[in-house]
Amino acid sequence: MAGAIIENMSTRKLCIVGGILLVFQVIAFLVGGLIAPSPTTAVPYMSVKCIDVRKNHHKTKWLMPWGPNHCKKLKDFDEAVSRQIEANDIVFAVHIPLPNKEMSPWFQFMLFIMQLDIAFKMDNDLKENAEITLDVSLAYRDDMFDDWEEIAHAIEIRKLKCTFGSPKTVESEGRHYDCDFLPFMEIGSVAHKFYLINIRLPVNDRKGINVGIGEIKDIRLVGIHQNGGFTKVWFAMKTFLTPSILIIMVWYWRRITLMTRAPVLLEKVIFALGISMTFINIPVEWFSIGFDWTWMLLFGDIRQGIFYAMLLSFWIIFCGEHMMDQNERNRLSGYWKQVGPIAVGSFCLFIFDMCERGVQLKNPFYSIWTTEVGTELAMAFIIVAGICLCLYFLFLCFMVFQVFRNISGKQSSLPAMSKARRLHYEGLIFRFKFLMLITLACAAMTVIFFIVSQVTEGHWKWGDITIQVNSAFFTGIYGMWNLYVFALMFLYAPSHKNYGDDQSNGDLGVNSGEELQLTTTITHVDGPTEVYKLARKEAQE
Repeated sequence: MAGAIIENMSTRKLCIVGGILLVFQVIAFLVGGLIAPSPTTAVPYMSVKCIDVRKNHHKTKWLMPWGPNHCKKLKDFDEAVSRQIEANDIVFAVHIPLPNKEMSPWFQFMLFIMQLDIAFKMDNDLKENAEITLDVSLAYRDDMFDDWEEIAHAIEIRKLKCTFGSPKTVESEGRHYDCDFLPFMEIGSVAHKFYLINIRLPVNDRKGINVGIGEIKDIRLVGIHQNGGFTKVWFAMKTFLTPSILIIMVWYWRRITLMTRAPVLLEKVIFALGISMTFINIPVEWFSIGFDWTWMLLFGDIRQGIFYAMLLSFWIIFCGEHMMDQNERNRLSGYWKQVGPIAVGSFCLFIFDMCERGVQLKNPFYSIWTTEVGTELAMAFIIVAGICLCLYFLFLCFMVFQVFRNISGKQSSLPAMSKARRLHYEGLIFRFKFLMLITLACAAMTVIFFIVSQVTEGHWKWGDITIQVNSAFFTGIYGMWNLYVFALMFLYAPSHKNYGDDQSNGDLGVNSGEELQLTTTITHVDGPTEVYKLARKEAQE
């Protein structure tokens, strides 16, 4: 009777906690959908063609497209030809942001892509597999009257991928090619108010530099940065969730240390998952408002990689610890076949990220995709990581199938147990199935919201209410995985309930010739120790 009351109370508590977590999940989606603006903003920039007159003792090497000290401009290249201005003396200048605006540290990052306006001309056609060489410089200042300070300078090569939809005849001269966007620049902080980009297209006929690239009319840039309003909402969520996960972690580990046994593998993995979630939650981004930390994008990728690696490892170990077979899996080495692909895939993605964003810490104009060697290397890392991910999911699906099959077979032993013990094991089965359902729901919601955010226009409008779908995706999914980790530590924290003398072999029903081992985290005082002993004893008999 007492056992039934305890189990009923546990079920009631589980339903209450589930309802509370569902409320918080809805709030997480609504915060992004109704309060936060769109996560990012794209701003188009048209470069201004300036004449580099430094040969005539110009005071500065930086050419401004507008303002009190703006450069001498060219209307088009026909004017340059008529004035006998060489291509090496023309600079494409872009000021960031647009006039009468300022950049802000709340924007977090800047990503730029380039589009070239290339016109067809019979005597200056765009050759196949053409490459354009860019001499690019980036500078900043925090006052309109300060001198520009250089951030980076580089000479970069980009491959042109263009198509021409009309016959290449004299009648088609002047029509533009349809060219793909080119990766241009990425910088991981926006610590200054004003930025200036100067782009030169050096021409050297002898070395074949910028020869056969067609007649370039204009250079356009599209700048993408995070919205300041979204950043504030994001920081607020991190600040709120960090102590929430920390508190449940402390409570969870305290319950484990109060046990008379050592922590088992599954408990350690759940605690490690909580640590990795806290690592993501800690709002170190607040410091980026006052410091020029360009490495924050790379640091964010590393934090996410650690969390996802721990999450995938937890799923494997969780299934293995519920396998209910003769093997004692309470050690990490027993999962090397399943965890190995996670480690290899994570390492490949880490190397790829270091080759891309790691190099961009010194050269923001760098892109691993701009050279054939870099592209092949990047694809190799991504393909290996993809193969490891496929192997992992094959292992995971097979283990989940085995667990459900074993649970179905072992349920026949439940009627032979005492009522309290039977209810306890039924609770374990229910808890496993409940967590599997929640896991599938979280994975499905992540995929569904990602697809919806990609195919929609970014927001839904219902009357006077506008819902930002992309913002809701980020805040909702981020909150969901925090709640998932919270629920794990709550459900699998060891309990100190005493089930009396129900731990005897007779109550377990082992006289039928098969032991019942539903989980290694049996939550009474002596935990899994007795279960392991009983399982091994029966296996030997």
